[in-house]
Amino acid sequence: MSGGQPPNGNGANGSGNGANGNSANGHNGNGANGHNGNGVPAARDVASDVIGVRRGMFGAQNGGDTSGYGGLVRTVALPGPASRPYGGPRTAPGEEGVFDEIADELEGALEEQDLLPENAIEKTVVDRGEVTFHIAREHLLRVARTLRDDPALRFELCTGVSGVHYPGDKGRELHAVYHLRSITHGRVIRVEVSAPDADPHVPSLVEVYPTNDWHERETYDFFGLVFDGHPALTRIMMPDDWQGFPQRKDYPLGGIAVEYKGAQIPAPDQRRSYT
Repeated sequence: MSGGQPPNGNGANGSGNGANGNSANGHNGNGANGHNGNGVPAARDVASDVIGVRRGMFGAQNGGDTSGYGGLVRTVALPGPASRPYGGPRTAPGEEGVFDEIADELEGALEEQDLLPENAIEKTVVDRGEVTFHIAREHLLRVARTLRDDPALRFELCTGVSGVHYPGDKGRELHAVYHLRSITHGRVIRVEVSAPDADPHVPSLVEVYPTNDWHERETYDFFGLVFDGHPALTRIMMPDDWQGFPQRKDYPLGGIAVEYKGAQIPAPDQRRSYT
């Protein structure tokens, strides 16, 4: 789940969405979805948080590269915090972007509950035309209730939670990403919370968004994120006695040999290396 909208853009949704005439989707104004005109995402021209370097096609570190791209080297970077104005689509000419409206309402609602916004919201990211609020895990439940119940926000629907594992993001290696939709106002945002590998606990949102029940179980099953307060946090895809969490980046590649038309194809971790 980077900073404010880039300058001097004129996208398909017109200038005036974000600072300095940016496109509504915040990518140099090229194309309706922040692409460079060739279907490729435009390069970020704002600060990012570099968390590592990936080598090879998939970044495998515990075995030989079998992709044929062993010489590929890429920087792994997460989008950095945005600065005001956040931009986003505008409801009328001359008004601030929707992302600023949402941020203002959320911060105001938290202040009414005697919770300083800067204590609950670790950072706000605007990237690829989307806004993400990174929330401190100890305040996740209160923020979720506020997003759902405040009349000016009314994010009634959470379409699920996804897990992400960033081994290089030290102290916050495990991320849970929630996609929230306001049916009342026709808006979509993301909420993201992180936890360290050493303490993989975040609050369950089932009591706020009951449909998250199975989504949290799946995230626990594959990433090992423990959702405290979940009514029945058990594996949902893997066998109950399975060891480890298969979608973590440090999970062993493993595999079994496959026979195809008489040929024996070894397991992925036993195939020859191209490097």
